[in-house]
Amino acid sequence: MLISSWVALKSKTVPAILIAVGLAGCSSPTPDQPLVIKADKPFVAAGSIEMHLDAGSYTVRVAPDEHIRISIGGNTGNAVAELTTNGAHANLTVRDTPHNNFRATVEVPQTADLTLHLSAGNLDIAAITGNKDIESKAGNVTISVPNPNDYGSVDASVKVGDVNAGPFGNSSSGLSPHLTWSGPGKYKLRASLGAGNLELKH
Repeated sequence: MLISSWVALKSKTVPAILIAVGLAGCSSPTPDQPLVIKADKPFVAAGSIEMHLDAGSYTVRVAPDEHIRISIGGNTGNAVAELTTNGAHANLTVRDTPHNNFRATVEVPQTADLTLHLSAGNLDIAAITGNKDIESKAGNVTISVPNPNDYGSVDASVKVGDVNAGPFGNSSSGLSPHLTWSGPGKYKLRASLGAGNLELKH
């Protein structure tokens, strides 16, 4: 949804949130840095990974091996990436990101349960098998769903913006669009956004 249409909704909280998104995505006066690996650890398939991510533009995709790997680029500033693993559980924290043009790629095993908290920015999650619990205060989130029948339940909501349900049915927009869906699969998908667009796609 365009910023102008958000403004037309006259929500008191939206302008401040949208400013935060703009700061996370605008061009930087400093030269872009290429993606550089900041942390890389072996990790078991079908484990659980919890991420706490400061503002920026993130891609979560399948690793070519059984590893968790975080690479950062763009305007990296004083950003810090911390990755810890303990058996079948991992924690990733990205903090102190600059207010503009920070980007990162997170690689995970093909099968993993993801819990992700993003303060603001854009997030693109590739076709990763497993449970997903996604929260973002502001920005756009895209989640790839190759087979909707892998999921037993889907709960997706946005306070102000669009929900593009893709393989799960009807889409909606405006104030507090909410999607619920039940299927034959064993995984759960929950996504909650403040202001932004949520797209579920094949």
